[in-house]
Amino acid sequence: MSEAPLAESLFPAQPAEPIWETTVGAKLREIAATLPDAKALVEITDEGDTAREWTYGQLLADSERLALALSTRFQQGERVAVWAPNIPEWVLMEYACALAGLVLVTANPSFQPKELKYVIEQSDAVALFLVDEFRGNPMADIAEAAIAGNPALREVTRLDDWAAMTGHGTRPAVLPDVAPSAAAQIQYTSGTTGFPKGAVLSHRGLLNNARYYCGRAGINQGSVWANFMPLFHTAGCATGVLGSLQAGCKMLLIKRFDPAVLARLTEEQGVTAYFAVPTMLVALLETLAAVPRDMSSTDTILSGGAPVPPELVRQVQEKIGCHFQTAFGQTEASPMISLNPQTASLEDICETAGPPLPETAVSIRSTETNAVMPIGEVGEICVQSYGVMIGYHANPEATAAAIDTQGWLHTGDLGTMDARGVIRVTGRVKDMIIRGGENHFPAEIEAVLIEHPDIAEVAVVGLPDPKWGEIIAAFYRTETGADLAEQELRAHCRTHLSPQKTPAVWQRVTEFPLTGSGKIQKFALRDHYLSSLEPMRAKAG
Repeated sequence: MSEAPLAESLFPAQPAEPIWETTVGAKLREIAATLPDAKALVEITDEGDTAREWTYGQLLADSERLALALSTRFQQGERVAVWAPNIPEWVLMEYACALAGLVLVTANPSFQPKELKYVIEQSDAVALFLVDEFRGNPMADIAEAAIAGNPALREVTRLDDWAAMTGHGTRPAVLPDVAPSAAAQIQYTSGTTGFPKGAVLSHRGLLNNARYYCGRAGINQGSVWANFMPLFHTAGCATGVLGSLQAGCKMLLIKRFDPAVLARLTEEQGVTAYFAVPTMLVALLETLAAVPRDMSSTDTILSGGAPVPPELVRQVQEKIGCHFQTAFGQTEASPMISLNPQTASLEDICETAGPPLPETAVSIRSTETNAVMPIGEVGEICVQSYGVMIGYHANPEATAAAIDTQGWLHTGDLGTMDARGVIRVTGRVKDMIIRGGENHFPAEIEAVLIEHPDIAEVAVVGLPDPKWGEIIAAFYRTETGADLAEQELRAHCRTHLSPQKTPAVWQRVTEFPLTGSGKIQKFALRDHYLSSLEPMRAKAG
């Protein structure tokens, strides 16, 4: 935190150990040389058992073998998409691409054809690495539909086919020099237009962000990190994978979150730390109440992406007996911006996102004039740091709108800053919905719903929910004035969107509240709907 009280809502970058001028591949080589026999990666099955394991020496050897093979098939700087859940081959691809100077494009394994097609084509990907299916999603079939007619895509390879993965092409098997400022990944995030934007993140940004974040969290060589956050997201492949790398610790790679599996692993493997959104922690506490486990190895739980109720923090600290730290981040910042220290008060943990990480400047600025706001007044949260993205891939207009001429990244989130530099997130400039820690964007869902032949107008908003933080609600108007079957609307969504993007609440309206310029007042829709529930709640109480 700031040593002296701030005069305005601008927290200067606080110096720390020098920013690393290195790459992901070089850091893997350094850690493998120092700790060749230390456990690096342990695969966890769906049942919670350990499977394949890698030391840091073995992880480097496999990554370099794969990187050399990739260098014979792809040119430095080309983009390759990885579409899979949390499996070791995903991590190997992350390191191999870094070593070969390729840009890894991440894709959500729940994507449907339209979503996957967009990411592959917008990123200019020349290859797709995938698995056949995950959790009932027929990924191989979806990929076949998504890549049909794409002349730029030269290769489609199964991640479980190691021979194909490591097969050589016609180019020389030479690993290039890679600059710290070079692009390492493209992570897709949506905006108000509904079209996802590919945030291009550098080696320097990803590595140092993981380092400063895990440093404040106390992650070290003796830590055991449970990584069940999806690898297609920066919380999984950056904070989790690269955080474990810079600490030289063991990472348990878990395909999907299961509270019973996490509790068992904590008892058997001595898990010390992990990142989990509040809904996961509620499920974990319920599991522990039914089947008690020894959780004493847990030192730190990190959370973010949704408000954390004070009672949840108290229960975690009481039942698990660990530090609880809340954070604020954004993909475009590589991703973490702020984090409460382990000494934070209960009030700060529950109501704030803590002070900025080292070497990160944060300001709260007027959404109208861009001027720095006085202490305690709401404005847009802006960030200036080594971790700010290179830009949005092939989208200079969006890049210019997000990063101003002084290098400040405008996050689109509203918040305040106190005299200590502690950030409080109060809302969003963009109309984003955060459900269970995952971001959803109304315009993308609205674009699908408006294609339904019976829907004339639609507005998608977030509603507060005690379990998920927010749930997705769709308000629609029909030309005939008749209700539409909820089952039909859900089916329409599911043919185009992932399950978690499908609205949970459907409400037909006869007309929409409008602004003077004719735009739908989403806050009015939300407020009216919630107020209509009050009589029912009062009656139930």
